[in-house]
Amino acid sequence: MSESAAKAMPPGLVVLLLALLLGIQPVTTDLYLPALPALTTELGATVGQGQLTLTALLLCFGLSQLVFGPLSDRFGRRPILLGGMALYTLAGVANMLATSIEWLIVTRAVQGAAMGAAVMCARAIIRDLYAPADGARVMARSLGGLGVIACLSPLLGGLLAPLVGWRWSLATLAAFGLVLLVLLMLRFEETSHQRTPLHPASLLRNWLRIASHPGFLAWAGLQAAAYGGLFTFLAASAFVFLNVYGVSRPLYGAAMATASLAYIGGTFICRRLLARVGLQGAVKTGAVLSLAGGSLMGVLALAGVHTWWAFLLPHYLFMVGHGIHQPCTQTGAVAPFPQMAGAASALSGFFLTVVAFAIGAWLGARIDGTVFPLINGIWFWAVVIALIAWGPVQRWGNVSHPVLAGAK
Repeated sequence: MSESAAKAMPPGLVVLLLALLLGIQPVTTDLYLPALPALTTELGATVGQGQLTLTALLLCFGLSQLVFGPLSDRFGRRPILLGGMALYTLAGVANMLATSIEWLIVTRAVQGAAMGAAVMCARAIIRDLYAPADGARVMARSLGGLGVIACLSPLLGGLLAPLVGWRWSLATLAAFGLVLLVLLMLRFEETSHQRTPLHPASLLRNWLRIASHPGFLAWAGLQAAAYGGLFTFLAASAFVFLNVYGVSRPLYGAAMATASLAYIGGTFICRRLLARVGLQGAVKTGAVLSLAGGSLMGVLALAGVHTWWAFLLPHYLFMVGHGIHQPCTQTGAVAPFPQMAGAASALSGFFLTVVAFAIGAWLGARIDGTVFPLINGIWFWAVVIALIAWGPVQRWGNVSHPVLAGAK
């Protein structure tokens, strides 16, 4: 960690800020999911249009990072963060005031673009301040905090939706954005002091260098596959739990919260695995859990066991694996590029969004009143996770190698 940054921001503050910046994603998605069926009905929308409030947000989330990444490398993380959080807060107010599904889709898209600034900068800040091995441990601590946020968000959403309605669920997002904006204004100090030019030719060379790097592709591919399984759950679980399993909204919120607890457990396991076997060894173990969870829920569904516990118990295994994968992949993807951490973070984030948008479009057409679109989707991504973690990551993902990790 640089001396100036250490004086301005002690490690505990860095972990807190990173947890909140990364936690903005589950706040923005998980908190409103229990209200998704209600807002879809009240605004006279179809299931596919309701899904667009999530997929449009995530598409703009990914695209905006391709803009914010190079801008943060050129002008620093602080101005991008402050501008992004101000826009996020304003979009949250507009969400609450929506009078049509089209309005809500547009304002959620704007909010997703603003969210991209927060998450992209968080991943880049890790590379600004820490070498890859240390960065993975700090990321695991921060993602443990994200897990707490992800645990509380669906519980709060499950309570707000039936008590005060979906508009107040969305108003809570604006409040979160305002609090984070004030905290950043008061306590965050710039972490990037190297300025990468924005000339088109230089940008193109940087993008090509990142996109052709085998280590980046391995780690970013694993990150996208792990998020693919998570997003399948986020996008389809409300309809399956509420309409197929017939559980109440508070119980659905509790189910999402317990899944987040499993994820938090995974981040603790990750920190211990990192000390023993490093990033590559940790994701090998995580892939075993991911594949076991996805396969077990798939086999139970094929056997005709269509109950909420037959899904949720295997899903805990998948989420523990996810808690191992996330710190490793987010650190590994930016590790080779200490001078272009913003651009590398942006490109890896864009991969996530391409996957999420494809899943959202697929689910919008496939949700059919059964458990199979949800379960088959997670099972598919569990297999992909295992193939990447045991293959490309082991071959090209050695971030300790000086050529891959870069000089710090």
